[in-house]
Amino acid sequence: MLRNMFLKSLRDQRRALLGWSTGILLLVVLEAALWPSIRQMPALDELLAGYPEAMRKLFKLEDFASGTGFMNAELFSALLPILFITFGIGRGARAIAGEEEAGTLEVLLVTRVSAVRLVLQQAAALAVATSVLGIVLYGSVLGSSAVFGMGIGAGDLAGATLAMVLLGTEFGWFALALGAATGRRAVAISTAATAAVAAYVLYVAGEFVVAVQPWQPVSPFHQALDGGPLGAGLPSAYAWMALAGAVVVAAVLPLFDRRDIAIR
Repeated sequence: MLRNMFLKSLRDQRRALLGWSTGILLLVVLEAALWPSIRQMPALDELLAGYPEAMRKLFKLEDFASGTGFMNAELFSALLPILFITFGIGRGARAIAGEEEAGTLEVLLVTRVSAVRLVLQQAAALAVATSVLGIVLYGSVLGSSAVFGMGIGAGDLAGATLAMVLLGTEFGWFALALGAATGRRAVAISTAATAAVAAYVLYVAGEFVVAVQPWQPVSPFHQALDGGPLGAGLPSAYAWMALAGAVVVAAVLPLFDRRDIAIR
């Protein structure tokens, strides 16, 4: 049973996945339910025109009067990235460092599961768990769009959902790698969270500060949110998010394989 940590990890987090999925579903439905009232607001375009241009661009307010623009501004530009990244970091930090702090990691490693295989299976489980949340997001937005007449296309939504999944997986794999390298869940969470905040600050600063703009594409937030993500299609920048996370996981494999595991 312990030879397949991938399945064990998914079983262990099934209740957490149910709770997160329910939360995302309720959030989407509640936001979508506001759309009919927003659409009927008088002088909405004049109100939005009063915002600074950079602010309108950052939160996609130019198209706020459409269902796609509304969901971009209300969910896909801030709330959903935060939720997916929070889930990914929390799950990634628990994957290795959590087991070590609980005193169960050495039990796993004395079985026929190698250190390298353990990390890879945990990384795969994290990606699948984040994808499950993505499926829930896709279904809830598509259903809400049909119910409330938001006009969100299935293809546009697929690209935006993938952006959220990649964000959560990238930072989750970063936290997993930190946990594998240090054995400390608090270090993994704090460092990965700091990296996420720094990436967001870089993304926002690029909208306001000309000198920062050349560096903005380095931010995973820019890679995920530029031009949408609803309506952005499948930008090539999405590949950088997947590649960056995979590189971090690959880099930690030899380190974790040689590291002495703390016995608590």
